[in-house]
Amino acid sequence: MSNTSEIPLTENNARNVAQYYRRHSQIYDATRWSFLFGRTRLIEQIHALPNNPKILEVGCGTGKNLIQLKQKYADASITGVDLSPDMLEKAKNKITDSSIILKRMRYGSGNLNTENYDLILLSYSLTMMGAEYPHIITALKNDLNTDGCLAVVDFHTSPFSWFRKWMEMNHVDFEGSLYSLLGENFTSMHTNIHQAYLGLWNYFLFIGKQN
Repeated sequence: MSNTSEIPLTENNARNVAQYYRRHSQIYDATRWSFLFGRTRLIEQIHALPNNPKILEVGCGTGKNLIQLKQKYADASITGVDLSPDMLEKAKNKITDSSIILKRMRYGSGNLNTENYDLILLSYSLTMMGAEYPHIITALKNDLNTDGCLAVVDFHTSPFSWFRKWMEMNHVDFEGSLYSLLGENFTSMHTNIHQAYLGLWNYFLFIGKQN
């Protein structure tokens, strides 16, 4: 059974992020294509999973990735968790497949009450968690099967301090420590760092497995 560790994500930070997405949920799908790069590429690069895989997306938002995962792994049981009720409502309106389950929860705040996962996907969610990454890493290790796959796409950093500060105002950690930390705690299978808008910022793709 899953044994998710408690992540010290404060209630205040969770409320702030939920409030942020109360506004942004209305325009999320129409606007995020312009800067959340690499989401489809990440799913395309995930290796083959066992039959009837169990998949978890942390920070599933409006459900775009969940639908793509179901198209790729038709026999999968998929769970999407998010702390924003507004984003989950958008996802609920899109998803009709009963094998995709949506849960409103703060990842790491309690047990997911399920077996460990063959794939855990995080798409631009880790850098918004407002918590200490080592605790998050522990939770991911506990929730991932021994032979499971971790797939992450997220912001990395920027050479421009004004841009980093702007992103921090939008609840995004832009200090660039996450990429190295993932490499230290998971065995890399596929990793890349890419430039966005001629180097205004960098984002990374990381696919790994348990050490």
